[in-house]
Amino acid sequence: MTAAPTHAVYGSPPLALADVPTGAVQVSPLVPGAMALEDLADASLDEVIALAPPGTVERRGVIAQLLRALKPDGRLIVMAPKDKGGSRLAGDLQAFGAPFAESAKRHHRICQVRRPADLAAVSAAIEAAAPREIESLGWTQPGVFSWDRVDAGTALLIRTLPALSGRGADLGAGIGVLAQAVLRSPSVAALALVDLDRRAIACARRNVSDPRAAFHWADLRGAEPALADLDFVVMNPPFHDAGAEDRALGQVFIRRAAGALRKGGTCWLVANRHLPYESVLSEHFARVTPHGEAGGYKVFEARK
Repeated sequence: MTAAPTHAVYGSPPLALADVPTGAVQVSPLVPGAMALEDLADASLDEVIALAPPGTVERRGVIAQLLRALKPDGRLIVMAPKDKGGSRLAGDLQAFGAPFAESAKRHHRICQVRRPADLAAVSAAIEAAAPREIESLGWTQPGVFSWDRVDAGTALLIRTLPALSGRGADLGAGIGVLAQAVLRSPSVAALALVDLDRRAIACARRNVSDPRAAFHWADLRGAEPALADLDFVVMNPPFHDAGAEDRALGQVFIRRAAGALRKGGTCWLVANRHLPYESVLSEHFARVTPHGEAGGYKVFEARK
């Protein structure tokens, strides 16, 4: 039987700002293979180091889960860039009634925190950040991409897609909105849903009950999952990493799509209009066809 962890780390705190304890268990949903934050036992951790996410509800929920798991004499070090939630950390902790000391370094706010005696506000924040079902959207959770609405780019791609057939993949599948549309075609034989966010994949499993669907919690910047000889790929690739714009992410998705498709296979992509994906598409595909723009988004069909 594996011993319960006593040290944890959430995300990738800058090494210059905190020393992550040796053997600390990763609990971020954005690190494939990490332990689920909600599975940490109550009052079990001696120390936690966390880079808090920027979204208000998500950030408060993460901090609340960490405080729940912290021993009464344990220590939480939580930080965030000042312009990505850091300026709000003190207010979050005051609302929890958690004793803390705050400092600033390298454009981050850093708080050393103790577990509050009264966990009522902690429990409320955990509940506010929990998965829930939204009518016309399905199961979702604060923190996942477009968690409370159908993304406009995804909606445009759904309106543009023809009925697909064969074996395919949805890269950056989120909670499964695009996958549900793809699977309406009876000619689709199989569909792999891939996403970096464990919470999104968990919601997609609840939203997409079709037996043709397979689910992969994976970072497409790595080698997994192994996808090959596909007939089609659909995607609305991300272009932010840790809250900052990163156009290279979409380029990675395009390269992975090209590598996964058979000759003659097709990639359907939607992207924000300002993103310069045309050159990388032309580099990896034999023919690239624009399929219009609307609402700040553009759709491409790229044939291998």
